[in-house]
Amino acid sequence: MLPILMLGGAVFLVLAMLIAAFSGPSTARAGSRRLNTLRDRHAGVVGPAAVETQIRRASASQSGMDTAALRLLPNPAELQKRLAMTGKPWTVGQYGLVTLGLIMVPTLLLLLKGAPIWLALFLSLALGMGLPHFVVSFFIKRRVGKFTAKFPDAIELLVRGLRSGLPITETMTVVGSEVSGPVGEEFRAVSDKMKIGRTLDVALQETADRLGTPEFQFFTITIAIQRETGGNLAETLANLAEVLRKRSQMKLKIKAMSSESKASALIVGSLPFIVFGLVWFINNDYMMNFFKDERLMVAGAGGLVWMSLGAFIMAKMVNFEI
Repeated sequence: MLPILMLGGAVFLVLAMLIAAFSGPSTARAGSRRLNTLRDRHAGVVGPAAVETQIRRASASQSGMDTAALRLLPNPAELQKRLAMTGKPWTVGQYGLVTLGLIMVPTLLLLLKGAPIWLALFLSLALGMGLPHFVVSFFIKRRVGKFTAKFPDAIELLVRGLRSGLPITETMTVVGSEVSGPVGEEFRAVSDKMKIGRTLDVALQETADRLGTPEFQFFTITIAIQRETGGNLAETLANLAEVLRKRSQMKLKIKAMSSESKASALIVGSLPFIVFGLVWFINNDYMMNFFKDERLMVAGAGGLVWMSLGAFIMAKMVNFEI
């Protein structure tokens, strides 16, 4: 029983360390910390308009599957926010259904293959809870990347509109209609919120909280400060666009310089698990000794711990915060 507990604890430690290592520094969180003081002083948040409340109540109906998922899944509010950040029409109910399927199907397959029940449950839970999370993270990262790439162009379009004499609200409407992709979608959302009674500061701050990118936080704070202190907004936004372009170039340079080390870490870290899985499906009886022989259990747990330490160190060496 003790070797089994040791193996389970080692696997849990490996997963925890890998998640902590490869997640890297949270740029959005760091930017939020740096901007919190400034945002609190200049946000000027007001309560939502009555018409917005009525629209929200009218569209707040949920399906039975969504209601069940909201009750069973942990932290449903954060999950809804993450699903909205993907830009896909995914619901919490669909997310919960996929998670349940990814837990049940691999469990049955592993039990039919002869795996111990505790191993089948552990691997299925890791797959069912991890794979949807990483898929959502992938789509969020891709959408945020597209947004960040085109955001300086949108700011320059704002600058040209301001210099031509248009007010900031009208210029944002023009940007939402002229720019494609996530940037246009977000600016159209800001424009729609202002049409139903929200102020510009509140609409921008809600979008910034949903996107979670430092670039849009800088934009929101810039406009909020200018509305209170005055000044040349067009010139300020032009400087901001230049800073964001240089920031993006620095990110790409660091990504290119660290890509070889990241690829090496992924290949070296995943190869033993791939070989183990292939040999297990080719010769099941041979690999089952790892779950029966106590000496092999201890050796496998030790190998997992050392591999996780190596992956953790390599990941931290190539993670940079800008």
